[in-house]
Amino acid sequence: MNRIRQIIESKGKEILNVYFTAGYPTLDSIVSIIKSLQESGADIIELGMPYSDPLADGLTIQQSSEQALANGLNLNNLFESIAEARKKYTIPIIMMGYFNQLLQYGVEDFLALAQKNGVDGMIIPDLPMEIYKKDYQALFTKYNMSMSFLITPMTSDARIQLADELSDAFIYMVSQSSITGKKGEISTQQKEYFERIHNMNLKSPRLIGFGIHDNETFQTACDYSHGAIIGSAYIRALKDNEDIELTTQNFISKIRG
Repeated sequence: MNRIRQIIESKGKEILNVYFTAGYPTLDSIVSIIKSLQESGADIIELGMPYSDPLADGLTIQQSSEQALANGLNLNNLFESIAEARKKYTIPIIMMGYFNQLLQYGVEDFLALAQKNGVDGMIIPDLPMEIYKKDYQALFTKYNMSMSFLITPMTSDARIQLADELSDAFIYMVSQSSITGKKGEISTQQKEYFERIHNMNLKSPRLIGFGIHDNETFQTACDYSHGAIIGSAYIRALKDNEDIELTTQNFISKIRG
């Protein structure tokens, strides 16, 4: 069992997974953000690999990816930063990106390097589950790399069951049929979706993401799952705030309430 499942199973509820884009706001901020998130009380870090065509991401994350690429972020210096952080910090780290990034690097080479530098898992929204199961699951297992698949309110029961079978970190429950970064209260329709998934008695832990941005939405997500994933709200907090440590402490404190 790797660090992701250890923290989820040991804590059980109110898991806080915080996403940030590697290389944003500055190229050399990766280690300091990992440090600040661990020390401020985040449970898991989802580390975004900047990509030129981020299909699932809203404007906030798109802009942070553009800035990170302009700052000179690439996979080589990203892995170097993770390795540097791993000398001191033990918080689980998931890399979130798109399958073309792995293909260009070479899937096995990428997974081997990720394991070597202390990455615990992957989220790859555009990798079909059937292709993963047929062609890549054995490689992920070889390198002890957990995988989390996404489900949405539109996902069929059969595909939810397949996501449950293949996700060995957690199931990423997308709270709405839209891109990231939407703000507002969680609707009755969304709560009905959360309840439907809860009643399926899936074996995998579940974290809810997309639209989680404050204590109220975080607590609602935790009522229906093991915790929540927050990304765009944290990136907005980092924008124009030079004191990463204080910004992160304040942000996590407000989310936790």
